[in-house]
Amino acid sequence: MKRVAIQGGLGAYHGIAAENFFGEEVEIVPCITFRDIFTTIKKEPNTIGIIAIENTIAGSLLGNYDLLKENKLPIAGEYKQRISHCLAALPGQTIHDIKEVESHPIALMQCTEFLDTLPGVRIIEHEDTALAAKDVAEKHLSTTAAICSTKAAEIYGLNILARGIETNKHNFTRFLIIANPWVVDELQKGEVLNKSSIVFTTPHSEGSLSKVLSVFSFYGINLTKIQSLPIIGREWEYQFYVDLTFSDLTRYKQSLQAIRPLTSELKLLGEYPNGKQSEL
Repeated sequence: MKRVAIQGGLGAYHGIAAENFFGEEVEIVPCITFRDIFTTIKKEPNTIGIIAIENTIAGSLLGNYDLLKENKLPIAGEYKQRISHCLAALPGQTIHDIKEVESHPIALMQCTEFLDTLPGVRIIEHEDTALAAKDVAEKHLSTTAAICSTKAAEIYGLNILARGIETNKHNFTRFLIIANPWVVDELQKGEVLNKSSIVFTTPHSEGSLSKVLSVFSFYGINLTKIQSLPIIGREWEYQFYVDLTFSDLTRYKQSLQAIRPLTSELKLLGEYPNGKQSEL
């Protein structure tokens, strides 16, 4: 069974995405922070990691881009997981008994319309959706409910008071699978690699980014995402994280060689199959 390090507890969306990506049950290694995932893999080299990188509502998780660049763990794949929240409480509780709701800040933000129907209820931020459910169960918080996945509610024996409470039903999070190079090679056996993630910087001069993008256009490479982040210690200069899709591997490799003279720094974060998406 594959060991997968995730941020959060059992029943977290990271774990759900990992099982959907691999199509089988996996052994979950819970971590408190995203940085802890990378630390776990360093200690246990055959362990796989999964990290959220962007959400269709909340946007990008900027700190995780830096973690990808800092650590030498290539991206092995991606999965776009549908995020559907529920409100869960101790057995025997009804929605009218609830005085507090706790969850991760992003989950709370994604359920604002539902929370507006609960006047007078105190909102409490928690480090993780699944761990919020665990707290309600283990601490016997009789007037507190958690916003979490239905799987987390089932794991911790909570009663589901409401399902599908997210405001926007088109709520997806894109997760990246990371691992040591030899593990990536094993995971990608027989797969067609048609997507990549890179990071680069450009000279602080007029039109420098435009020149790079023109090269990708010339070689028929599609940019599916571009994210700029400031370079610490260099005011008003930026690094660019870019996702590329391609159908011709040779043309893609040529495009990377062509942009090297135009960039101050170019790093390949991973080449992998264009990921699947769970059903709406």
